Amino acid sequence: MSIAVMNPPALESTRYEPLRVMVVDDSVVIRGLISRWIEAEPDMTVVGSLRTGLDAVNQVERINPDIAVLDIEMPELDGISALPQLLAKKRNLIVIMASTLTRRNAEISFKAMSLGAADYIPKPESTREISAADVFKHDLLQKIRHLGLKVRRLKSAAAPSVVPAAPRPLAPLAPVAAMAQLVKRPFSPIMPRVLLIGSSTGGPQALMTLVAEIGSVIDRVPVLITQHMPPTFTTILAEHLARASKRPAREGVDGEIVKPGQIYLAPGGRHMRVVKQGLNITIALDDGPAVNFCKPAVDPLFNSAIDAWQGAILAVVLTGMGSDGMRGGKDIVAAGGNVIAQDEASSVVWGMPGAAANAGICSAILPLNQIAPKVVRIFSGDRS
Repeated sequence: MSIAVMNPPALESTRYEPLRVMVVDDSVVIRGLISRWIEAEPDMTVVGSLRTGLDAVNQVERINPDIAVLDIEMPELDGISALPQLLAKKRNLIVIMASTLTRRNAEISFKAMSLGAADYIPKPESTREISAADVFKHDLLQKIRHLGLKVRRLKSAAAPSVVPAAPRPLAPLAPVAAMAQLVKRPFSPIMPRVLLIGSSTGGPQALMTLVAEIGSVIDRVPVLITQHMPPTFTTILAEHLARASKRPAREGVDGEIVKPGQIYLAPGGRHMRVVKQGLNITIALDDGPAVNFCKPAVDPLFNSAIDAWQGAILAVVLTGMGSDGMRGGKDIVAAGGNVIAQDEASSVVWGMPGAAANAGICSAILPLNQIAPKVVRIFSGDRS
């Protein structure tokens, strides 16, 4: 067995030090590919390249990674079995589960997130296909970089005066917004007739927490959700949302009429919009290009809902990378609707909600556990 391990540096990490990544995959080809991609980036480095989950558990304390890319299917100890042991040895370790797009692996990825994994990434069936490898590379590096922001800030706060002798050049950290300085709009007096939700990294767990507490809202109005996810994963997520909410939830079907009492989820690989047709509002699925580097994307749903409900909309932007939902949220507010964003402290990544908050379009910026009660109050007529 060949295991490549680099010892941790003597100096405490600071904001200038690259993110320390451990790659765990039984495929030497995948390990090599991911390692080369990471090493080519100035803000991250590979500190361990391991073949099995058992190797990772045995080596994690010595390697001291910030982030682990953990394959699901491995000999000796698979990813889902290794995950709790890794987190027990290094509580703040950020784990990204990696798997091919099968129903079984999607189910395991959801279980892993409930056990403490930060995110997942679908691996292409074959990295020989250039386009598939390019998407995988882009998504993986973005997840490592954005999930690592909190790691860097914690380390920078712990050792602000320590600077490595020869730091690799990095882009400056994104500034942490002061919540008190964010401009919030008064709630619109218009009673919303639909609830729209957009989410990405960290979204599945946040969504299940939210829908479990808004049953009275789901019974009164339709709920439409766009979560950045590939096919198969959205199918499984819809099933989890149905169990969490105790209400019908499924992927949207092209042409179906949108009704109260139902949760509609954008299917992986297609944008979900809504269209007014006479007295009915129907779902329109779109196989067009990615929007905000995502497919499905939140903005197409948000924008299409304005004509359908004449601005009588409440939109919620949950944890996620990037800024998807911000532009659509602006248009919703301009049409008379309202936007709520998840706050930074409770977000896995404060990209999407942070973009909405910093754009000044939100009427509330709340911790995840306060969003559902607020949503229920809004649909009960409270505009405070």
